[in-house]
Amino acid sequence: MNRRTLLAAALLPVLAACKPAATPDTAANATPGASSDVAPAAATPNPVAAVAQAVLPDPKGQVVAAMEKFAGVRSYHAAMHMEGGPRGPMDNAIDFVAPDRYRMEMAGRGSQVIIGDTMYMSLHGRTMKVPMPAGTLTQWRDPAKLGEAEANMTVDDQGSDSVDGQPAKKYVVHVAQPKETTTTLWIGDAGLPLQILAHNAMGDATIKYSRFDDPTISIEPPK
Repeated sequence: MNRRTLLAAALLPVLAACKPAATPDTAANATPGASSDVAPAAATPNPVAAVAQAVLPDPKGQVVAAMEKFAGVRSYHAAMHMEGGPRGPMDNAIDFVAPDRYRMEMAGRGSQVIIGDTMYMSLHGRTMKVPMPAGTLTQWRDPAKLGEAEANMTVDDQGSDSVDGQPAKKYVVHVAQPKETTTTLWIGDAGLPLQILAHNAMGDATIKYSRFDDPTISIEPPK
């Protein structure tokens, strides 16, 4: 039994109690077999369906709200696993501290710290300072670019699931334009994304999020 059926079943006794009963005068004046000159009343909307529609959350609205809330967090940790790339599977770790500090640990490539428009690359004990174009890493505030595609997305509610033991709601997001994509998103009880599975030409990328608004995450430039 799905959530809509459960909600409808729960509301039926309430709605039935509100239905007006026939008055004694009406019952007494009724003539068996007599036809009525009164035109039949127009069909009324199903009250159970109307209430259920108003109460149940809209899947697209849930996804948009989660991405908006994610864009406002002060810090997070992300673990990314990519399959099918030209170099085979890759695992990266990303820390973020608002408004513009990132630290990336890339397998076989050392660590990178980005503060504003400057990247500090550390490899084999050496650190290089490299300027970066503004906005290069804004993708990590919306890695699946769902905020940009709101007008062209449809969302399928896949029901309840879990991510590493944490309860979550699972959604499949289809975007038609500017480029057709399919993304699977798991949203936790706090209304924040716990996991994103993005399908793209380079392969499938899974990103798991944790430590939202953790004040112990600190990102400083290498010395």
